[in-house]
Amino acid sequence: MSSAMSCIHQDIYINHSQGQIFSRIWTPLNYQANLAPLVLLHDSLGCIAVWRDFPRQLAQCLGRQVIAYDRLGFGQSSARLEKIAFSFIEDEAKNDFARVKQQLNIKEFVVLGHSVGGSMAVHCAAAYPQDCQGLITIAAQAFTETNTRVGLQQAKIQFSDPQQFSRLTKYHGQKSAWVLSAWLDTWLDAAFDDWSLAEVLPKVICPTLAIHGQFDEYGSMAHPQTIAHSVSGRGRWWMVEGAYHVPHREKNEEIVALMMDFMKELP
Repeated sequence: MSSAMSCIHQDIYINHSQGQIFSRIWTPLNYQANLAPLVLLHDSLGCIAVWRDFPRQLAQCLGRQVIAYDRLGFGQSSARLEKIAFSFIEDEAKNDFARVKQQLNIKEFVVLGHSVGGSMAVHCAAAYPQDCQGLITIAAQAFTETNTRVGLQQAKIQFSDPQQFSRLTKYHGQKSAWVLSAWLDTWLDAAFDDWSLAEVLPKVICPTLAIHGQFDEYGSMAHPQTIAHSVSGRGRWWMVEGAYHVPHREKNEEIVALMMDFMKELP
């Protein structure tokens, strides 16, 4: 257990049938036990370390625990060898997320996901309608569009450079090739062309905030609009001017302020 300024974090390994899931809990010194924790779901190339200082910031500003975990195959969690199923986004709610929720004894929660983590967060909110108090997506995809494929093709070219690929090893070590394939090979497969959140979004009944960068490389503003307008609960979307695919890093203060305002409306 270690601390930074006014926040303490604790690392916990969660048992999984295929190994272990690495999780981290940030608890601020101004922690209010009556507030549900905020659970973070990382992007396609992400893990806890990629969030950098964002979880600690949120914990301190919101006065509630923040929990993040590395999905199986990513970061400090156990490796995976098999090709992921095309249903991996919807499967998250009943697989890794379910194990984390159970073993960390998480009852009510707020869920935030970045990029594909945002799409997974939608499924988690829908799967636990009585427990999920709020949903926040950042740069999430609601369907596959031309912009998405163009961005992925450019990323594929970029990561064919050994120097660029080596950036992944900092976070995923020997799992890096699997992580990259799980992202690019899945999303660029023609079988994934018809994927969307259309069926699950109406099942989300909690307040929802969909955040998207103005110049996001992987999707137009149609994504946050679709999310906000399709949930059954109160939905709103927000465009972050001048931002790309990682608004919480590019426009950090704006995102934290947005989240603070949104969370004030929750129970």
